Amino acid sequence: MDDVTKAKQRFSIIGNSPALVAAIERAVKVAPIDLSVLVTGESGSGKEFFPKIIHAFGARKHKKYIAVNCGAIPEGTIDSELFGHEKGSFTGAISSRKGYFEEADGGTIFLDEVAELPLTTQARLLRVLETGEFLKVGSSNVQKTDIRIVAATNVNLLKAVEKGKFREDLYYRLSTVVINVPSLHDRGEDIPLLARKFAADFSEKYLTAPISFAEDARRAMMLYRWPGNVRQLKNIVEQLALFEAGSEISRHTLLETLPLDHSGASSLVATKPEVSYETEREMLWKTVYALRNDIAELRAKIDGSTPSAHAATQSLIKYEPDCGAKYSHPREDSAGIEDVVAVPTLEDSERDAVAAALRRNNGNKKLTAQQLNISQRTLYRKIHELGLDLDGSETDNNEL
Repeated sequence: MDDVTKAKQRFSIIGNSPALVAAIERAVKVAPIDLSVLVTGESGSGKEFFPKIIHAFGARKHKKYIAVNCGAIPEGTIDSELFGHEKGSFTGAISSRKGYFEEADGGTIFLDEVAELPLTTQARLLRVLETGEFLKVGSSNVQKTDIRIVAATNVNLLKAVEKGKFREDLYYRLSTVVINVPSLHDRGEDIPLLARKFAADFSEKYLTAPISFAEDARRAMMLYRWPGNVRQLKNIVEQLALFEAGSEISRHTLLETLPLDHSGASSLVATKPEVSYETEREMLWKTVYALRNDIAELRAKIDGSTPSAHAATQSLIKYEPDCGAKYSHPREDSAGIEDVVAVPTLEDSERDAVAAALRRNNGNKKLTAQQLNISQRTLYRKIHELGLDLDGSETDNNEL
């Protein structure tokens, strides 16, 4: 069993996406080397597992591991929490106290949300990284510590450096090795696996009937953006496991549970349709010939006669884009003499169809494109290529 698989099993990490596996491999590889590591990634993506992997697979695994949430400690007490204080150093300091750096001597300390540290505390941290020395609050005695620091943040630290909110020298000391944790949306097939695991855990813990997910629900999960990442997925699955116990979750049920964005819709990722100009061209020509058939029928009604099946058949000649030929078909006159009548070129027919549709819709491009069953972008391109004005009248191509 390789170290990546061991790490996944030990810390119950679910997923096989390449980005996740690459991040775990990086953590396992750097673990035996005593370097500072910076773990980056969105909030809720699971950054907290990687310091544990580094500690467990490193030489300090038998020493203390302490995790500190820098964003949860008030600015006035953060120095005391990290470095300790002496008795009487501030109001309420009724006795001396060890800080995390002293307690974790020889082990690993994980600084989560490191970007939230005040600048004064950042200076103290930089000294620890460079020399292994620190001062307790209210003390002038320099103390030594042998500690490995792993930091994590969901903030772009380089931008924080540019804004003066984070020390540049500290950034480079912390980011000797950087591990990027992928967001949940980028993990593809891992999402249904995690959902199934969370549902099974909930059912086992609270003795509820298990839920399952329909195929359309699994597809919707993979399309959703998951702004809260794994944490949000777990919350959603637990809601479903509670209120839909014993059911198969459909796409509709899932979307009803997902939070709405500012527009009142679920944040499903819109898949960008592929533009096929050949398909649009074929649709356009079908519309052209349908219009020609309508014109033939209209002429027949005006003349008081019925259009021949022969004429209707000829109006549905299949378009072949690369032939470039002009079509003609035979027609019998009143004396029964067969004539050869030239059919307009494909370009002429296309121009007539587009111009007629534009005039019919008073130049409204959206309605015209819908009637012709093509995109507005294709319509604008056709207007230019066919030398039409935007209202459907003909113009000189050189003026466009």
